Amino acid sequence: MASAAQTQRRNLPLLATTEICSGGTYIVTGANTGLGFEAAKHLVRLEAAKVILAVRNISAGEKAKKDIEELTGRIGVADVWPLDLASYDSVKAFARKATAELNRIDAVIENAAVAVSVRVLAEGHSLSVTVNVLSTFLLAVLILPKMRETAERYGIVPHLTLVTSRVGFDAKDLWDKIKDDPVNKTDGDDIPPMRTYPLSKVLTTMALRHLATLLPVDRTGVVLNLVCPGLCKTDLSRNAPAQFRDDLAKRHAEYGRSAEDGSRTLLHGAVVGKESHGCLLHSCEIGE
Repeated sequence: MASAAQTQRRNLPLLATTEICSGGTYIVTGANTGLGFEAAKHLVRLEAAKVILAVRNISAGEKAKKDIEELTGRIGVADVWPLDLASYDSVKAFARKATAELNRIDAVIENAAVAVSVRVLAEGHSLSVTVNVLSTFLLAVLILPKMRETAERYGIVPHLTLVTSRVGFDAKDLWDKIKDDPVNKTDGDDIPPMRTYPLSKVLTTMALRHLATLLPVDRTGVVLNLVCPGLCKTDLSRNAPAQFRDDLAKRHAEYGRSAEDGSRTLLHGAVVGKESHGCLLHSCEIGE
């Protein structure tokens, strides 16, 4: 049976109208490369008033900003802000800055993630768990009040969109080992470092779905959803073993999406209707 990646559609629909994004303020994490860069570029092109490139590496962020300005012809829209998801203090500082300095937040696309091949700790957990799950949700919870205020003040429906992956569902063999304490047991020595990435995406999916039930859109005015961009040609696997990278390159060549094509799923998640609240989206449609 063919996998979801092998049968994934390409040349996905792209937002063409500026009406949806015009005048809005958007935050994209991990915006200096890959999917995040392409999504931020599209948002600038679609006449957003401000697009925050939330990045760990400021110099890489500034280069991305320059490239976006050259490609879109729009100057002074993209802005580079520091955000290191390996540090809770950095996440808190970013949320404070966004709350204090931004008039509105139309959408936050939490795209940043890491995959590692060796065990690295950050804030007492494996790097993949800290970055992909704990800090991602810390930022979500801290920035939601500002998004709720935006909904009330401007009469719009802001979106909090978390990028996940259906590759997490391929980690069923490990789930029984960790399901009673998934965050801590994902960090266990019996879990190979490369498997923490798919497990982190399972945790992201489950946690967002639960959070969405606690924060219904009819009470907060904010849509919370999940996006799987599919198998895309990005540098996410740059720290993987050579054999893994070689195998992945073959899959990319055969049926992978370009980063630009994959970014269209992120844009879709940031503007789709209230019916997407708590749902998993892929290929620019609800993929429950």
